[in-house]
Amino acid sequence: MIPEIKNTIHVLRPVVIWRIFIKSIIFVLIPITFLHLTLIIASDKVPAKQIAFQPGEKLIYKGKWGIIPAGEVTLEVLPKETIKGNEVYHFVMMTKTSAAVDLVYKIRERQDSYVDIGMTHSIFYKKKTESPHPRNESINFNWEKGEATYTNFGQNKPPIRILPGTFDPLALFYAIRLRTLKENSEIHLPLTDGNNLNIEVRAIIGKKDVIEIEGIMYDTIEVTPDMGMLDELDKVVKKSDHPQLKIWVTADGKKIPVRIRSQVGILSFNFDLVPGPL
Repeated sequence: MIPEIKNTIHVLRPVVIWRIFIKSIIFVLIPITFLHLTLIIASDKVPAKQIAFQPGEKLIYKGKWGIIPAGEVTLEVLPKETIKGNEVYHFVMMTKTSAAVDLVYKIRERQDSYVDIGMTHSIFYKKKTESPHPRNESINFNWEKGEATYTNFGQNKPPIRILPGTFDPLALFYAIRLRTLKENSEIHLPLTDGNNLNIEVRAIIGKKDVIEIEGIMYDTIEVTPDMGMLDELDKVVKKSDHPQLKIWVTADGKKIPVRIRSQVGILSFNFDLVPGPL
C-alpha cells in the first residue's frame, strides 16, 4: 500500500504542493488580522479582558489529502518573557509531515514568535526547518528605524522598511483573535517575512455557518484571502495551479480557526482542529 501512495504522491507533485501548504497554513491566517487596524496601532496595550488566549493554550490540527494523512500542526502559547526590555507573548508553531509524506518530502519545523504585550507589533521571530531544504531563519524588528532584518544560518540580509504595526506570519494568527469580524466586509493588513515578503493583503469576511468536525458542531465565520495579492507564492507554485485558501473561525470571542482549507491545482487539503476544550 505504501508504494502505491508514494507513486500517487509523486504524480501529483507533492514536494511543490506541500511546500505551498506549509506557507498556506500560515497565510490563511493572515487576512483577518487587521480589522480596525488603526485601533490596534493607536492603543499602547490591549485590555486584558479582550485577550482571547492565555499561556497554556494548545491547539492541534490534523491535515489530510482526501483520506491520506498529510501531517500535523500544533499552535501553543508559552509563558510570557522579556526581550529587549519588553514584556512579550511567546507563540510557537510546530509542523510535521505524516509517515506517508515523509517518504517523499519530510518536514520538521518550529516557529517562535515574540509579540509586545499590547499585541501591536512583532518584536522577534525565528524558524528552524529540518527538510531537504533546511532553514535557520530569524527576523529582528527595529521599530525605532521602522526596519526588519532577516537572517538565515547567521547571514544577514540588508534591512527592509516595514509598515507600522507589522507582524510576522505566526503572530498574525493571534492578532486576529482580538478583532471583531463582520459578515460581508473587506479588510487589509501588512505582513513581512523580513526577506522578500513585505506586503498588504486583502481578505473577504464571509457569512456565518455551522460546520461539523468529528461529530462536533461549530458556529463559525468564513474568511477568504485574495491569493492574487500574494505574488511571492509564484516562486513555488504556478499561477495556473490557482491556489485558493479558506478558513473557518469560531464565531465567538476566541475566534479559533477550526478548519483550514487549501486547494492547489487538483488537490484540496483540510487541516481540522482536534476536538478539545475551547
